[in-house]
This record gives sequence, C-alpha cells and structure tokens, in this order.
Amino acid sequence: MDLTGLLAFNVLTGVATLVLITIGLGVIYGMMRIINLAHGEFMMLGAYTAVTASTAGVNIWVSMLILPPIVVGLVGLILERTIIRFLYGRMMDTMLATWGISLGLIGLITSIFGNVVKSVQMPVGSFSIGQYYASAYSLVIIGIALVVLAALLVLLRRTRFGLILRATMQNPAMSASLGVRPSAVYMATFSLGAALAGLAGGVLSPISGVSPGMGGAYIAKAFITVLGGGPAIIAGTGLAAGLFGFINEIVSFLSTPVIGDIALLASAVLLIRILPQGITGRFLRRSS
Repeated sequence: MDLTGLLAFNVLTGVATLVLITIGLGVIYGMMRIINLAHGEFMMLGAYTAVTASTAGVNIWVSMLILPPIVVGLVGLILERTIIRFLYGRMMDTMLATWGISLGLIGLITSIFGNVVKSVQMPVGSFSIGQYYASAYSLVIIGIALVVLAALLVLLRRTRFGLILRATMQNPAMSASLGVRPSAVYMATFSLGAALAGLAGGVLSPISGVSPGMGGAYIAKAFITVLGGGPAIIAGTGLAAGLFGFINEIVSFLSTPVIGDIALLASAVLLIRILPQGITGRFLRRSS
C-alpha cells in the first residue's frame, strides 16, 4: 500500500512537471502557430535567473517564482519586437529564427557562466509515505502547476484581455477594424509564453542540473505534449500531460527512466497517428 501511494505521488509530480514544461510552448504555438525552438533555452534562462538571484542572497522563493518569469518575459518581449514580429505567417522562417536564438542564448550563457552544472538549494525537506520518503518540493511543483492552469484559464476566459487575445488570434483583421492593435496582442502573447517558460525553469532548477544545454532535455517532451493535446491550450495541456506523464512514470518505475522516455515518445506518436488534431481537436473543440 505504501508503494502504491508513493507511485501515485510520483505520477502526480511527473504530470505537474510536464504541465509546467509545456504550458509556455502551448501558449505560443497554440495561439500564434509559431514553432518556438528556443523554448528550452527560455527555461534555461529562467533557471539561471534563479541560480544568480539565490547566489546573490535574494529570497529563494522570490528567486524561483518571481524573478524568472519577469526576466524571461522581458527577453521574450525584446526578441518578439526585434526578430519574431517580422516573420509571422512564415513558419519555416520562424523555426530557423528561433533555432538561431536558441544557439545564441546557449553561447551567451556559456560565455558568461561557463559550461558547468550549477544548482539551486532545495527550499524544503521531505515527508514520509508509510515506510518511504518523498520530496516535499514535489508538492510545491504540483501546487504551482495547478495555480498556473487555473490562472491561465481565468485570464483567457474571464478577462477582457483574454477575450481580445482570442479574438485577435482567430481574426486579426476584424479585431484591427474594432480598434485593437494586433501587433501589441502578438507581443503580449509571445511574452506571456516566454514568461511561463521562465517560470518553469525557475521552479525546476532545484531538481535539475542548471547548465547551458539543459533546454534540450525538455523541448522534445514539450512539443509532443502540445501536439498531443491539440488546439485547446489549457484542456489539451492538462489531458496530454496527464496521459504522457502517467505512462512515463509507470514505465520508468517498472524499468528505467530511459525506457520511460521511450514509452512516452511511442505513446505520443501513436496518439497523434490516431488523433492527428490532438485530444481536444477530436473531443473538446470548444475548450480553452
């Protein structure tokens, strides 16, 4: 029974981690149809922000939860204004541009911090599940993932900004005729997606090695989760992360983490083969 409880807790943690990894990419790709190959590097910037701030003596929670989304959101805004805004509607060009951005960010961080692995101190201890021990920080990850999904749902469905954002993405010409500036909406959306990626990097920095190349470990999982979830950002991310996270954790428990990642990829390929438009594209067309 104790082992079952520990496994269930690990599954919840895996699902929450996948939600945090994916949601920023879901905003940018799901709403703007931009394939952001620099998503992993945005997470990396968030992690390095947490490392730098905590090393400088800033409160650990501020370093992980507040500063990373602000810093990376500003970086996303600058990149959108200087590069991305000239490439809307040109998917291949945006892919090449964001790939170049990712390489540039890796080179910049390597030149500043060196190609070494850094870490952030774990802010909480552990607790027991029967005879087993689990990290209490996993509860923090689960809680933050739930808060992010709820906040994004409220933002998109219950606020004027969310209404303008959704309307602009569906019909920018009509929105412009009503006095909305589509360019400002695009800028805000890209910055929001970048900020969420930065938050994910900051939150995950205590449990992952922080290095210039760390983004490569997350980008594949993020993309297949977004594609598997379909067009509805929140519902799609939640459902796909739940499915893939469950498969990954169960198979990793029964075998090894490497086999678990292979099982996740195989299940994603199978899902997309059966449901080319993703889970929400087939079953929840009206969801957010």
